[in-house]
Amino acid sequence: MKNAVAVVVLGICGSVFCATSCSDKQTEKDYTVYVNPFIGTGGHGHTFPGPVTPHGMIQPGPDTRIDGWDACSGYYYEDSTINGFSHTHVSGTGCADYGDFLLMPTVGEQQYDPQDYSSQTLPYASAFSHENEVAVPGYYSVFLDRYQVKAELAATPRAAIHRYTFPESDKSGFILDLDYSIQHQTNLDMQVEVVSDTEIRGHKLTEYWAFDQQLSFYAKFSKPFTYTIVRDTLADPKGKMQPRCKVLLNFKTEKDEQVLAKVGISAVDMDGAQKNLEAEIPDWDFEKVRSDAHDAWNGCLSKIDVSAKNETDKTIFYTAMYHAAVSPNLFTDVDGRYLGMDLKVHQGDAGKPVYTIFSLWDTFRALHPLYSIIDPQLNNEFINSLLLKNREGGIFPMWDLASNYTGTMIGYHAASLIADAYAKGNADFDLHDAYKACLRAAEYDTTGIKCPAAVLPHLMPMAKYYKNALGYIPCDLENESVAKALEYAYDDYCISVLAEAAGDYRNSEKYRKFAKAYTLYFDPSTRFMRGVDSKGNWRTPFNPKASNHRNDDYCEGNAWQWSWFVPHDVEGLVELMGGEDAFAGKLDSLFTADSTIEGELVSADISGLIGQYAHGNEPSHHVIHLYNYINRPWKTQELVDRVLKEQYRNAPDGLSGNEDCGQMSAWYILNSMGFYQVCPGKPVYSIGRPIFDKAEIRLEDGKVFSVVTENNSPENKYIASVLLNGQPLNEPFLNHRDIAEGGTLEIRMTGQPTRWGVKPVKAE
Repeated sequence: MKNAVAVVVLGICGSVFCATSCSDKQTEKDYTVYVNPFIGTGGHGHTFPGPVTPHGMIQPGPDTRIDGWDACSGYYYEDSTINGFSHTHVSGTGCADYGDFLLMPTVGEQQYDPQDYSSQTLPYASAFSHENEVAVPGYYSVFLDRYQVKAELAATPRAAIHRYTFPESDKSGFILDLDYSIQHQTNLDMQVEVVSDTEIRGHKLTEYWAFDQQLSFYAKFSKPFTYTIVRDTLADPKGKMQPRCKVLLNFKTEKDEQVLAKVGISAVDMDGAQKNLEAEIPDWDFEKVRSDAHDAWNGCLSKIDVSAKNETDKTIFYTAMYHAAVSPNLFTDVDGRYLGMDLKVHQGDAGKPVYTIFSLWDTFRALHPLYSIIDPQLNNEFINSLLLKNREGGIFPMWDLASNYTGTMIGYHAASLIADAYAKGNADFDLHDAYKACLRAAEYDTTGIKCPAAVLPHLMPMAKYYKNALGYIPCDLENESVAKALEYAYDDYCISVLAEAAGDYRNSEKYRKFAKAYTLYFDPSTRFMRGVDSKGNWRTPFNPKASNHRNDDYCEGNAWQWSWFVPHDVEGLVELMGGEDAFAGKLDSLFTADSTIEGELVSADISGLIGQYAHGNEPSHHVIHLYNYINRPWKTQELVDRVLKEQYRNAPDGLSGNEDCGQMSAWYILNSMGFYQVCPGKPVYSIGRPIFDKAEIRLEDGKVFSVVTENNSPENKYIASVLLNGQPLNEPFLNHRDIAEGGTLEIRMTGQPTRWGVKPVKAE
């Protein structure tokens, strides 16, 4: 984030010591007071409250849950016991992984043999109360009732520091659990070495969502210990023998004695973990680490300053800013080494960091467009990481986890990030290389891809072959055919933009035609996007409310939600549906239809329903803004207002679906300021309903773009008039350059729908 108000040591929404993004002056206003890290830890938000730094490599935090969908982040607000504090977590995902190197303080005889596999509680777990739990950006603490120990955690980008306040005891200690993981992952290899009476290091290789997740650690303790290493095998809940590896540490403590532990991690090796720790936490100054993390977060949050009468709205907003800066995660060690997509160690440049955790199916929609505004340099770092992964692994990742191809979700949305950066004039990468990588992703070609055999059909599905060879994807030959086809059409539009930029006019025309393929799935008789089989027939029976999770013609949705995914050609979709009035009628029915989802295995991701509109999952996120394209902007305004008020709350269950690595929050950030990008790759924002009296976006080179909302109130949700830099703006759209150059958008609100933004009827 290149701004005049920035942070000290730890960088902005990058991760490490970034000279280009930081100024010498600290931000005077404390934005962190408005962050509630517990938002999304209940319901199905799947966030975690641990003390991360912006885009940090390490994510230390409490683990309360092992099994089930709501264990994805390792923490669930409804739980009452803590199993310990592991050092890696994913934020807001719909799948689980991580939970590496769990540390738990103990007092008394250490228990570690499992007693109840049906419970979420390990034998050494402790009860706790939320009344004795604190989470703020960069710091977490909790009181462990069983042991009468206060636990505190803080973090740098690559290391964590723990501080535990013990009671008086001859039997104080820690359990360092290497075989612990979220959702009982397969531990393929675990190595541990006690270096001295204050140092331990180790390595772990795990198979789960990431088939080859490698991680090393180095830990240093402030108090000497004696130890016992437990290495054996034990039957898991399914009766399968699994290896165990735990280190039992013991020492004596006085009343209120503080014992500290420092832990560095690395995906490269144990030496890398030690270097990371020694570089970032050389001393035992817990408060300095805490303070530096706070300053890093304050600089990150200060990129946007909002003014509001309602303090709750500010809490939701800055928590959204916080969640939007948790991932992607730094993956480069302090010496520049990193684990590549080929699962080999590479020597890179620490000043040009590599990142992991790219949930692109989610984040291409709003998170990366947000960063294209508030930190285009960081967004380019993300893109360059993806280009590097393409070179190392043979193709862009769809969902990169710890430099693993997971093959999760659909589409090839790296093309979206690249096209959007180019369209906005922010392309700090080799355009021709990026374009060639996008072409590679769009063609069916399995050669040279370095991934497990089980992943390859998902990473390179036959759908791409059918799309290119047949012109469409037959639903009897390929699962999720409609969703894949619609997303491919959008991504192919993005490729056409890049082809034209690269001067490849033949492919530009080819991919423009591919972008029109959505028309093949529209059934005029039902006016829904439907599956077409290899004989050219519509799939029957057809029920637009039906959902069979990841095993029908759609992806985490149904026909009601997917029939609107043509962001690159809204005008064409309107025409396909019979013109503006017919389109409006159909769109109205989306929000008024019965909210029942039918089927034997309904996707749990279909949530946050208003009619059949599902705000809790990403395919619906652009839909509200489609009214702006058909001369009914007041409907966009009232629906944006409704979603902002009803589906985002200052509560553990304050998100209507998974956080999804910042996408759910980025939607809120953009829409609460009054605009949203319907089609990344087209540098245009659709204007909705701002909820803040003023929002100042602090841009590069000291520029500021302000959205000033006059006559603002909960009741006044409609736009009466708009001025852009003092000149009337009579259409509900805003260009990216209008924001990037700085200026002021003045929006006057009223309590009744108006004709603002409606195109005048042309005279005959």
